[in-house]
Amino acid sequence: MTTGQRIKLLRQRAGMTRTVLAGLVGKSPDWVKSVETGRIQPPRLTTLAQIARVLQVPVQSLITAEEQIVLSTSTTHPALPAVREALNQWPISRDEPPTSLEHIAARIDVAWRVRHASPDHRTVIGRLLPDLIRDTQLAIRAYQGSDRNAAHAQLADVLGLTQMFLAYQNAADLLWRVVDRAMLAAQESGDPIALAQAAWFAIEVHRDAGDWDTAQSINQQVITALGPHLPDADTDLLAMYGALHAAAAFTAARSGRSGPAWRAWDEADRVVRNLPTGYYQRVTSFSRPVMIAHAVTLEVELHKGDRAVRMATTEQANAIPSRPRRARHLIEVARGHHLGHQHEATIGLLNRAYHTAPETIRFNTYARQIAYDLLTGPPALRRQAADLAVKVGLAG
Repeated sequence: MTTGQRIKLLRQRAGMTRTVLAGLVGKSPDWVKSVETGRIQPPRLTTLAQIARVLQVPVQSLITAEEQIVLSTSTTHPALPAVREALNQWPISRDEPPTSLEHIAARIDVAWRVRHASPDHRTVIGRLLPDLIRDTQLAIRAYQGSDRNAAHAQLADVLGLTQMFLAYQNAADLLWRVVDRAMLAAQESGDPIALAQAAWFAIEVHRDAGDWDTAQSINQQVITALGPHLPDADTDLLAMYGALHAAAAFTAARSGRSGPAWRAWDEADRVVRNLPTGYYQRVTSFSRPVMIAHAVTLEVELHKGDRAVRMATTEQANAIPSRPRRARHLIEVARGHHLGHQHEATIGLLNRAYHTAPETIRFNTYARQIAYDLLTGPPALRRQAADLAVKVGLAG
């Protein structure tokens, strides 16, 4: 039995409805249903522990041996301790002169550029983040007026990079702190782009946690807040408006709501068609090439693997300039093939994702789960599956 099936059985044995269980663990009934039916990945261990306490069973009784392997081999990047230390520091001294905002802006720009260009993007930005976190925090203390507002916007930007570094690592405490601090910094900045970007990151975390109601609430509030700015909006703000609609589409699809998902996608597609040719939003990757990638993800989340596979083309994947984003798209296409039990194509795509950006696939829960599933797949492909398991970190 899967984790979801075990939760359902134990919940029913306890005489508890999905609504009651959801309320006791701070989730929605739809989230409980999605876990029980396998629509989403098993919850994190902290959430499983909550569920076990409510059902009055040991947490081990909720997890299969196979899922325990995937959960227990979560990857942690070597740069995590240095990033954690930087986040735990609160510079209060004004003895040293602050770094100029222009210099910080240039370093942030470099960090985003190498993040998209590097196959090992976590390693690259992991080296840059500690000093960037420190210098942006010092700038906020040192500057006043409009310069201080700009420093707040820069800190929110740096914390967005930090969230991308922390994603899918065993650092949930840091991740939530980063989300909160980024939203506060963006609000202090008064910059609508900074606010939109920080909200986009917050939506990502709430969605991954299965808190779809909060994700959609934040999404709608920020879309509404951007409304007055749209008549005079520049390209970057318009792109963020479109990216937020794409985010809403993703959340709706994750929760199994096809109609709202595609309506939000249509609005995002309308926005992207008005952006300059070749434009690529550096934080969200919102762009023309990525809109098809979003569509593939929606079909996969809606369990329409055959439709996802038909949408995907090699040319479209190659048009995505960001290596991590391209690798993530290849993983999504692999998920589509995996839904159709097309094992050889699945392995081929995951290998392409690995060669595109190894650190993307190593930290991707879906890729790791698929790699584990393939170990017990067709005998003729087990050697390839074993090689893939090594690449994603399931075996040494």
